[in-house]
Amino acid sequence: MDSQPPANESSPSNVGDLVPLYSNYLWNRVTSLLPTSNSILLRKFSNLYRQTFATKTRRISFPLPLPSSEFPCPSTNVTADASRIYVVLEEIMADVLSNLHDIQKSLDFWQSRAEGSNARKAYFMIFERGPGAFVNESTNLVRRSLSEDSAIQHLCQSSSSHMSDRMRVLMELRSALASFLAQLYVELDKRGEDLLKNPEKSMPSLLAVINGLFSNLEGSFSHLHAVRESDSSVDESYSMPLVFDRLPEINEDGSQWTDCELTDAINLVHKNLEKLNSYLSVMVGKHRKPRRMTLYWVRYTCGAVGLSVFSVWLLRHSSLMGSSDIDNWIHDAKEATMSFFSDHVEQPLLAIRDELFDTFRKRHKSVIDTEEVLLTQDSLHRMLKNFCEQAKPEKVPDNASDQEMLEVVMNRYEKELVHPIHNLLNGELARGLLIQVQKLKLDIETAMLELDQILRANEINFAILAALPAFFLSLGMLTLLRTWLKQDSRAQGRGRIARIHRRLLVVEIEKRIMQYQSYIEQGRDKDAENVFGLLIYSLERLYRVVEKPARTSGEWDFVKQDLIELGKPQQQTSYKLTVTQRLVKVYDCLLPTLKRQ
Repeated sequence: MDSQPPANESSPSNVGDLVPLYSNYLWNRVTSLLPTSNSILLRKFSNLYRQTFATKTRRISFPLPLPSSEFPCPSTNVTADASRIYVVLEEIMADVLSNLHDIQKSLDFWQSRAEGSNARKAYFMIFERGPGAFVNESTNLVRRSLSEDSAIQHLCQSSSSHMSDRMRVLMELRSALASFLAQLYVELDKRGEDLLKNPEKSMPSLLAVINGLFSNLEGSFSHLHAVRESDSSVDESYSMPLVFDRLPEINEDGSQWTDCELTDAINLVHKNLEKLNSYLSVMVGKHRKPRRMTLYWVRYTCGAVGLSVFSVWLLRHSSLMGSSDIDNWIHDAKEATMSFFSDHVEQPLLAIRDELFDTFRKRHKSVIDTEEVLLTQDSLHRMLKNFCEQAKPEKVPDNASDQEMLEVVMNRYEKELVHPIHNLLNGELARGLLIQVQKLKLDIETAMLELDQILRANEINFAILAALPAFFLSLGMLTLLRTWLKQDSRAQGRGRIARIHRRLLVVEIEKRIMQYQSYIEQGRDKDAENVFGLLIYSLERLYRVVEKPARTSGEWDFVKQDLIELGKPQQQTSYKLTVTQRLVKVYDCLLPTLKRQ
C-alpha cells in the first residue's frame, strides 16, 4: 500500500535526511486524497511558491564578488540555469553568513561568562540554566558541601569545563565555515570575468569547485567529530555526522554539460546547502547560549508570581467581589491628575501668558502704592522740621535733609532719656518716640514697596518654576520616545550608541585586515584563509547596519563601493587601511557625533 513510506529507499543516516523523506511522503498522501488533482501541476505551483517566498524573505547580504551587476548575461541561451546558479550562490553566502552570526553571538556569550569571576560562574550554573539545572546543581552543591569542603570550587571547575567545551566546538565550527566562505569568495573573484563572458563553459567548473568545497567542509566536520566525540560534555553532540552528496565523477571535469546534468548539479548544490543548514542548526543549537527565557527564568518566575498575587489582590478589591475600592482609587487618581495638571500646567501657562501680554496697568492692585509711601515721607519731613524749629532758636533751612533733622531729634531724645519719667510728662520724650515710630512706618512701607516690585518683576519666573515638574516629566517622556524611534541601542539606529557600534565594526575590520596580512607574511595560509572569511563576515555585518543611515545621508553608493573594495582578495593592504580610515573620517553615517565637527 502507498500508505507506508517506500521500502526500497535507503534508511536515512541522520535527522536531516528524515525531513525531506517524510515531507515527500506527506505530500504524496495529501495529493492522493484530492480526486481531481494533478500532482505535477501542484508540485510546480508549490515549487514556484517556495522560490518566490524565499526570494522575498531573503536577507540583505554582502554582494557577490562579480564584475558586473548584470550577471548573468541575458543574451546567452543558458540564462535560466545561470540565474539559478546566481540564486544558489546568494543563498550559500547568506546562509553561511547567518550561521556565522549565530555562532559568533553564542561564542561572545560564552567568552564573557568564562571571563567572569568564580561567583559569577557559580551563579550561572545554578540560576541561569533553567529550573531543572537549578534543582540538580542545588542538590549536588548541598550534597558536596556535607561530604567535602571544596563544593564551590568543584562547581566553578564544572562551570569552566561547561563553557570551554562549548567555546571549542563553536570556534571550530566558525573556523570551518570561515574557511569555506573565504574559499568560495576567492573562487568567485577569480572566475567572475569568465562567468560573465562565457557562462556555458564556466558554470560546470564552478559547480565542480563548489562540490569540492562542500567535501572539504565535510572533512572539517568529520575531524571535529573524531576529536571531540570522546571528551564532550554535551550529550549526543557528535552522534550525527554530516555527509554531503557529490557530483558524479564523469561530470566533474566535463566542459560541455547537458541541460539535465546542469540542473541536477544545481539541485545537488542546493540539497547540500539544506543539509549544511540542518546540521548547523542541530550543532549550534546544542552549544549555543541559553535562550533569554532560560537565562532570566528566576526573574520571570518572580514576575509571574508577583503578577498572580497582584491579580488576586486586584480581584478582591474589584466590583466583581462587591468592593468599590478600585472605583474610588480611579476617582482619586483622576482628581489628583486634574489637580496636578491645573497647578503645574494650566495655571503656570496662563500666568506666563498674562505676564507676557498684559501691561502693568491691567494687573491687580498691589499691597501698597507709591502715593502712600510719599504721604508718609512728607508727614515725617514736617514732623522733623517742626521739632527742630521748636528745639533750636534759629530757623531750619528749607533744603535741610531728613537725615540732618533726624540727628537733631536723636540728640534731644538722648538728653530726654536722662530723666525719662519727668520728660515723658513735661518734656519732648513722647514726641521723639512718635517721630521714630513714623520713621519706622516709612521704612516698612518702603521695604514693602520694593518687595512688591520684586514680586511683580519675577511673576513669570514663579510661573515657570511651578511648571517645572510637568516640564521635566514631558522631557523624560520625549527622551524615551526619541530613544525608541532612533533605536539608539542597536547598530542600525541613528543615535550616538548606534554610531559607536558601527565605528567598532570598522575597527574590527581593520584588525582583521592587519591580521590577514600578518598570516600571509608568516606563511600561515590556513589561518589567513580563516581570518579572510571572518573579514567577509564583518564586512557583511557593517554592510547591513550602515545601509539605512547611509541612504538617509545620501552616501550609500560610496560606502557600498568602499566596503566591496575591502572585500577584494587581491587588493593591497595599505589601500584597504586607507579605505577604513576614510570610512570613519569622511562619511557622516560613521562619524562619532550627530553633527560633523
